Amino acid sequence: MGAEGSKMLSKAKPVAFVATVDGARARAFYEGVLGLRVIEDQPFALVLDALGTKIRVQKVERVAHTSYTALGWEVSDIVETVRALAGKGVAFARYPGMQQDELGIWTTPGGAKVAWFEDPDGNVLSVTG
Repeated sequence: MGAEGSKMLSKAKPVAFVATVDGARARAFYEGVLGLRVIEDQPFALVLDALGTKIRVQKVERVAHTSYTALGWEVSDIVETVRALAGKGVAFARYPGMQQDELGIWTTPGGAKVAWFEDPDGNVLSVTG
C-alpha cells in the first residue's frame, strides 16, 4: 500500500455506531433527551446527526454490553451539560476507586473532566470537558 493508500481514511468523515433493541425508545432518548437531530429512521437503523458526524443506532435482536465507553462528546461546560442532562432524567455512573465529584464528574490526571452515563440499552456514553 502506497503513502496515499495508507491515508485514504484520514480525510473521510467518521460514522459512529451503537445498538438498540428498541428503536422507538432509542429515538426518544437520543432525540428527546440528548437533542440530536434524526436524519432517518429505517427498520434497520436510526441515523442521527451529531454536529456533522452520523451516529447509526443499529436495531438489533440483542445488545452486547460492554464496560467501556461506546460514544462520547466533548462539551464546552461539563458541569452545565451534566446538570442539564440530569434534569432530563439521565443518571450518571459512579465507579469504585474513582474520585468523582457530587455530579459524578471525574478529573483525569491530565486535568480533563469526564462523566459517564448509559443510554436505554446500556451503551456507556460520556461527556468530556
